[in-house]
Amino acid sequence: MSGSLQIADRVLDTWGGRLHLHVKSFGRGRLLVFLHPTGGLNVDPFLVALGEHFCVYAPEIPGTSAGDPDAIHQVDSLSDLVLVYEGAIRALDLPTAPIVIGASFGGMLAAELASCFPTLFAKVVLLDPIGLWRPELPIANWMTTPVAQLPALLFRNPDCAAAKAAFTPPADPAQLVSMISGRVWAMACTGKFVWPIPEKGLRKRLHRITAPTLIVWGEDDALVPVGYAHEFGAAIAGSRVEIVANAGHVPQAEQMETTLALVRGFLGTA
Repeated sequence: MSGSLQIADRVLDTWGGRLHLHVKSFGRGRLLVFLHPTGGLNVDPFLVALGEHFCVYAPEIPGTSAGDPDAIHQVDSLSDLVLVYEGAIRALDLPTAPIVIGASFGGMLAAELASCFPTLFAKVVLLDPIGLWRPELPIANWMTTPVAQLPALLFRNPDCAAAKAAFTPPADPAQLVSMISGRVWAMACTGKFVWPIPEKGLRKRLHRITAPTLIVWGEDDALVPVGYAHEFGAAIAGSRVEIVANAGHVPQAEQMETTLALVRGFLGTA
């Protein structure tokens, strides 16, 4: 996380008091909820840039918050997780409906929330979401991919600056152990809700999304093929699909300025 960015950590009692959900917040402006991908929350340059125009609230998946790994055992199913997040967002007591941006696993979760609770969000942005499955468009199994092969799975150019920033190991051995164990555990916590196939009936619910929706996809996504962009677009009435060239599964990192311009334009901050 950026050392100069002021990040607050709010803890919400949710799920009947069984969960203490951590929500990081920073920035100022219009209200925005960010739902992170499988590897956990990372306040990267894309999120820092969003904080220039938005007050960002970023919940951490139960189990991924420091010092509370067992929290994930309180959530049994994806439907439970959706209710946990809906309760947490309402517990923030925001004065207006926020925008939601979800990336990968967070994109699936954003779509689930927007379909189950159509008035919860003012606008929806999905960045290469998982959640659909077609046999002819198989999704890569990121859960069993060796760490050394993850950059090539996530980035069109595994040697780009964004990939190196995400995967260059720290020199300190203790920090290295912490980084690896944290990432593996975060993938296990999110994987609980999508294993073995990330298809839990979302396709049947997408038509319920009524908030204006932007779908952004890396043209060369090796994890979730770009064909799914059009699947989401066809299922969400009135949605807009944008394909980002020279980008893989993480266009907001690999082609940040292009992706940021698309998002800001859609949200009215260009």
